[in-house]
Amino acid sequence: MTQSPSAASTAQEPAPRLGPAGRAAVGLFGLVGLVLILIQTFNVEAFGVFPLLANRYYYLLIGLFLAAAFLLIPARPGRAAGLVDWALAALSLCAGGFLGWNAEAIITGGWDVVAPHPAVVVSALLVLLSLEAVRRAGGTILLVICALFAAYPLFADQMPGFLWGPRLSFSETVAAHAMGMESIIGIPLRVVADTLVGFIIFGSVLNTMGGGQFFMDLSLALMGRSRGGPAKVAILSSALFGSLSGSVISNVLTTGRLTIPSMQRAGYPARYAAAVEACASTGGTLMPPVMGAVAFIMASFLDTPYTTIMIAAAVPSALFYLALLLQVDLFAARAGLSGAERDQFRPLGSILAGGWHHIVSLVALVLMLFVLTPARAAYYATALMLVMGLLRHRRLPETAAARALLDDVTANIAQLVATLCGIGLVVGSLAITGVGSAFSRELILYGGHNVFLLLVLGALTSFVLGMGMTVSACYIFLATVLAPALTGLGLPPIGAHLFVLYWGMLSYITPPVALASITAAQISGARGLDTGFTSMRLGAVLFILPFMFVFDPALLLEGDWLQILRAIALAVLSVVAISCALEAWLYRVGRIGPVERAGLLAAGLLILAPLPGATPVGALLLAAATGLALLRQRSQRAVQPR
Repeated sequence: MTQSPSAASTAQEPAPRLGPAGRAAVGLFGLVGLVLILIQTFNVEAFGVFPLLANRYYYLLIGLFLAAAFLLIPARPGRAAGLVDWALAALSLCAGGFLGWNAEAIITGGWDVVAPHPAVVVSALLVLLSLEAVRRAGGTILLVICALFAAYPLFADQMPGFLWGPRLSFSETVAAHAMGMESIIGIPLRVVADTLVGFIIFGSVLNTMGGGQFFMDLSLALMGRSRGGPAKVAILSSALFGSLSGSVISNVLTTGRLTIPSMQRAGYPARYAAAVEACASTGGTLMPPVMGAVAFIMASFLDTPYTTIMIAAAVPSALFYLALLLQVDLFAARAGLSGAERDQFRPLGSILAGGWHHIVSLVALVLMLFVLTPARAAYYATALMLVMGLLRHRRLPETAAARALLDDVTANIAQLVATLCGIGLVVGSLAITGVGSAFSRELILYGGHNVFLLLVLGALTSFVLGMGMTVSACYIFLATVLAPALTGLGLPPIGAHLFVLYWGMLSYITPPVALASITAAQISGARGLDTGFTSMRLGAVLFILPFMFVFDPALLLEGDWLQILRAIALAVLSVVAISCALEAWLYRVGRIGPVERAGLLAAGLLILAPLPGATPVGALLLAAATGLALLRQRSQRAVQPR
């Protein structure tokens, strides 16, 4: 559910870009698609034809939601859908309908290998539609990447070394992409169709029923009066909202319009306020319980329950937000900033009385994830939230609200389908040619079986790819070629996959791309590049965390409780030391100089370094830096006139 700025705005506000006919068509596509999804998810036997064959179900959803995507994201941004957009929508419906009608023949007749001529033509059409859709949803860079990989089987036999693969003809290539189970309808799209839609609906219903504002008010009541309260409110609300929305840019545009001006009024500089929101929104996508589309895709790649991913991500996410909270608190202490006045927010009791059902539904979702399939858990939690909301308000929702909910859900699904159909071409080519597994083997050889070197190479690759791809695209690609190499050297599978994901996320706050930072800067009025570098400093722990948990699985809650508690305690100590060093302020001491800052930073890094004796050395360095800071404080007090 990660989006580009333009895509994010499209997903949030589809109606203004559509005329009456376009809005009616998109609403119809979304409604029919959601009915299909519900029937398939709950195995409802209806009309003598449901539930559908799996590939027929996927083709029908592709046809419906690709058609919606072409109308929602027109060729001319900012304008209503034109003739070209309607034509592409119609072709999407035709392609999806044709392949869906012939779904059984595709399986039994092996059409993905040898297909009749009409099926080849339609397959080529679907590939072209997927490329145009990914261009609109993900941008030109992602289009170029997907197009090159889509065509890779045509010239794989001309590539050197481990990039060599068997050559396929044009008809074989498009047939494998459109009718095989590893390309367009591969794992990414199947995750959306089988699991993720329920969570999209849950997030949209929560927001429509006022959940976003409730969590904002709750954050303000809990932290608003503390030192630097508005910044802490921004962090907490963005973590909660980002976990449910799954979109970094949408999070910045939604919560940032409220939190950034509030931070500026409290005394935070424009670039700092924007950087806080950018970092908090970026981390929200890594925050359980929902974490966005990529977490469900990860669960499918690892063939493990989603709850396992959710539990593993809990401590790293908490450490990241702890670092953010500490830094804004230390900045407020250094700058002498105070919290919000009491009259600026409602009492906590009043907020809970008006929105308790949002918390209950979220807790219910988490609990049901442990006893039900993720897809069904999301639908049941949504139903519970709707029932509680109706009982509380004692009236049915207005027609306009229901239509807005349908628009929002349809736009989010269309955005995902448009992106993942194109990304599927990348994964499909790697699978068809066998280059993906060969690439992993070569990485191990080039790394000389050195785990740290391979991690550094993986981090750089993830970061670079994250500049041109969405997080989902970056993760899917690297989960295919890099993660197997990491696990091949003995690293824990979940740790290796989370490592790739975290580093892919960093491009959102790191120049030169820094989409989250630039978007937040536009709200605050700061310069985008300055905000990007400030975001890097605030999010510095995000650069270190992946190395922490990949070498110490206890931070992923693997191992016995004594090991886990020790690892968490050391990680917290490390985060506190690093945060104090970055903000030049030490608790109980005050402002510190460059020597103490360097000592605290080195201590924080050494405490969790996977080297023999590093932790004791780090602890001694921490004690020495703290002692030096205390001595300087006393000497300064001694020379001050009384």
